[in-house]
Amino acid sequence: MEENTFDPDLIRAIFNLVWKKRAAEREKNERTETVEMGVGTSKKNRLTSVNANALKLSCELLRLFVTESIQRAATIAEAEGSNKIEATHLERILPQLLLDF
Repeated sequence: MEENTFDPDLIRAIFNLVWKKRAAEREKNERTETVEMGVGTSKKNRLTSVNANALKLSCELLRLFVTESIQRAATIAEAEGSNKIEATHLERILPQLLLDF
């Protein structure tokens, strides 16, 4: 993998933030379902973690995604005669980019 990649600690922090939000939403939904059903079934809340190799792979995938986005948007900007990539260029390449990834 290349040296120019995302900081694994930053990606881990983002993952943890998303996992905490989803766990809070699940807990909120389970409380409302329990009240509606009247049954007290509870699941153990376990911490979600990420393997070091999976984290490295996620960083690399994110780097590739951003690099490809910039290259495609630059191609559109160049075709329009612009020297700068603008939000409209990213908006135009986004649908196909998401399908490709």
